[in-house]
Amino acid sequence: MKKVFHLNSCDTCRKILAKFSLKDWELREIKKDPITEEELEAMHKHTGSYETLFSKKSTQLKLREIDVKTLTEEDYKELLLDHYTFLKRPVFLTDTHVFVGNDKKNISELESFFGKN
Repeated sequence: MKKVFHLNSCDTCRKILAKFSLKDWELREIKKDPITEEELEAMHKHTGSYETLFSKKSTQLKLREIDVKTLTEEDYKELLLDHYTFLKRPVFLTDTHVFVGNDKKNISELESFFGKN
């Protein structure tokens, strides 16, 4: 499995995706084609936490008046499946690795991963 979950409207996602050769990867635009529970479980298997996959910058938090301090792992899971903006982006998912978000450490790890292949 080689999938990238992203948003076409996200400049940061586009910039990151442009850095890598993704010809063998399935590109999933999560607004049009949301993640499935099976895909979320595959991500969770690598991270061990739904919170790690959760974007605390989602505009939906304010709209829904959600206090992230009160959320449980099950709440994070339900929200991730409920609305695409709750997923940190982009997510690169393989059978053995997951790379979540756009922070410098993650991008550096992605560059190393692609450098090996």
